[in-house]
Amino acid sequence: MSSQQRHIDVAGLIIALLLLALAGVVWWDMTKLQLLSPYDVGPKAMPVIVSIGLTVLAIGNGIGALRGNLPDRERLDWKPIILILGGLACLITLIAVGGGFMIGTAILFAATSTAFGRRAFLVDLLIGAVIAVFIYLLFAKLLTLSLPAGPLENLL
Repeated sequence: MSSQQRHIDVAGLIIALLLLALAGVVWWDMTKLQLLSPYDVGPKAMPVIVSIGLTVLAIGNGIGALRGNLPDRERLDWKPIILILGGLACLITLIAVGGGFMIGTAILFAATSTAFGRRAFLVDLLIGAVIAVFIYLLFAKLLTLSLPAGPLENLL
């Protein structure tokens, strides 16, 4: 130990514990899946990967917090958080009331772009719409999986 006293980052430890708890929830939820796959890799593979990744992040963050060498945090800016959560709320609401997947996804994309500092909301809304159409066609037509249908989805 050096002449400087180690400073344990309490917030970093809390974040590590939250990541570990989230990994546990993902793992527990995966064990409740009753899906069987005729192949070796089934739908349970991705939650396992996510859970392992979250566990690795939790361990790394915990070690960094105990050593006291995590980087200083920036001041919290609520505007981007509110924009992203608002876009997510729009997506959830539109899906719940029958507005469909594509409109909600376009709004979420534009809100997220604005939250990251881009100032072309209408252009981002159009880009989000193109991405949403591509995703919808990929899932609904190519993979034959159903996404929540709304007025635009019914046109396709």
